[in-house]
Formats: sequence, structure tokens, C-alpha cells
Amino acid sequence: MAVPQLLPFPLKNWINVLSADRVFFLIGPTAVGKTELSLELASRFSADIVSADSRQIYRHMDIGTAKPTAEERSRVPHHFIDIRDPDEPYSAGEFGREARQCIADLLRRGRGVWVVGGSGFYIQALVAGLFAPQVSDPQIKEKWRQAIREQGREAVYAYLQRVDPDTHARLHVNDTQRIVRALEVYELSGRPISHFRSGGEQPADFAPLYIGLDRPRPSLYQRIESRVDRMLESGLLEEVRALQKKGWDVRLNALRTVGYEEVFSYLEGRIDYARMVQLIKRNSRHYAKRQRTWFRKMPDVTWFDLEQSGIEEIAEFARRHA
Repeated sequence: MAVPQLLPFPLKNWINVLSADRVFFLIGPTAVGKTELSLELASRFSADIVSADSRQIYRHMDIGTAKPTAEERSRVPHHFIDIRDPDEPYSAGEFGREARQCIADLLRRGRGVWVVGGSGFYIQALVAGLFAPQVSDPQIKEKWRQAIREQGREAVYAYLQRVDPDTHARLHVNDTQRIVRALEVYELSGRPISHFRSGGEQPADFAPLYIGLDRPRPSLYQRIESRVDRMLESGLLEEVRALQKKGWDVRLNALRTVGYEEVFSYLEGRIDYARMVQLIKRNSRHYAKRQRTWFRKMPDVTWFDLEQSGIEEIAEFARRHA
């Protein structure tokens, strides 16, 4: 699952932190320890957790997404977990709008809010809004996907340069999902998607406090590898077999995800078990690296090394800035 290659978003100029309600954001790479810490912090702050994870929204994908367990969710109310099936489309724009409404409702009820996750694009959609027209047509989208399969990504990428040179310059030729989206918007609206980037939705009317969690790279990578081993021991293969029985596979965007893609390849006989494990661990490390790069470019994040800082220090920081 790739982190979208967009520039981080400026926030200071868009939010009046003196009058807005405080919303806490707990961000960081996969396996760093967000879930455990968020449960304790939310309990201390009488808060709900809003998940900003682009894969935990999907039902039937529990083990491979490291989703909080039912027991953990019973301790603290969670939102935006298990709200769609993998074959139901769900966009960052939808998440941004729905999560804003959810947060506004929680704040009106006097609840605290901790937004927790590693999906930088979802966090951008929530806080700053997306700058693209809210248009979509599955048939047009599939037409461009078919063009990529038949003509090659380079040919479709070259066509994007003709109709939207600004977006072409911003996207890599391998970012086919966004190339298709840009062409879908162009065909539906008659304008390049870059035309809309100066407009879009209004920013959120709450004041975010960003708390970043990290660990030294060797420690984080060891945690990633250990978690992959636990996922396999907990039944990741059986989870993917159950998805197969429902007729779902990596043609669905939800399942083009680290952990699931590799298991599908193994179950379909394209790689052996040892290679599957190796790829899941390697690709998980690469994903964590991309997440770190995204979050480190965000402004106004206070970072805590979890090898050095614990729950008390982070909770006290949050209390001081509530």
C-alpha cells in the first residue's frame, strides 16, 4: 500500500487554534506501537478513537491490518473500523467528510478525540480537505485501467501529459491509481484535476495537536518482523483463504495491500512460503519508511522516541496542550 506522493499540507495558516476545539492526532509508522498507546491515552482523556487507517475500514481484514481486537475496542469506542466490505469503494475524500462530522458530533457531546493512524492521505483529507472535484464513474475508471493493461502505463502516462501537464509532472509513471483518477476527472469534468487544486473543501474547524511516535530503525524493523510472524501464527493465511472464497482478490484496491498481496501470490502458487514471508517483511519495512518520510515532512509534529519516552511523558504533553 503506497503512501500518496503529495506534498505535505500547510496547517498553521488555516486553523484558529485559539478558538477551535483540540483534537489529538497520534501518528507514526506501522508497528511503532500506536494502538497500545492510543488505548491508554483515550482512556485517560475520556476520549473516543477515530481510526485514520485506509485498510482497517474494511471488514474481513483483521489480522493483516493489525486491527484492534474486539476486546480492545470494547475498552474505548472506535470509529471507522469495519465500515465497508473490501469490494465497496471508499475514498479519502469520503473519509475526510465523514470523519469531520463524526468528530464534530463527539465534541458537541463533550467527548475527547484521538485520531490514530498511519495513512497520511486520510489525515490530509480530514484536516485540510481534498482539492479535487467529487466526481466518479466506475465505467470510465475501468476504461483507463483497461487502457493501461492493453497499451501500457507509459502510453497512458503520456496522454495525461497532453491533457494535464501539471498533474503529469507531479505523478510517477508507476502511480497508476492516481493517473487513472486524474484521467477520470478530466473526462467527467472537461478540466484537468490540477485545475481544482486551488479550491476544494474548507479545512477542519478544530485545532489538531500532532504527536508523532517513532523508534530507531533497527528496533522498528525488528518489531515489524515479529509482528509478521505473529500474524502468520494467528491465521493470516486462513483469513486470505476466506477472502478468496468470497471471490475477492488483488484486483480490489483494498487487497492491494502489504501482507495480502504476498499471501495471494503464495496461495495461487506463484511463490513459495519462505519467499512469501520474506516479501511481507521486506515490503512492510519499505511501507514504514514511506510513512516516516511523509510524517517527517508534516509541520507542527512533536516527536517521541518510544525507546526513550513512555506513556506518562506523552500524556503530560497532551494535557499541557489540551
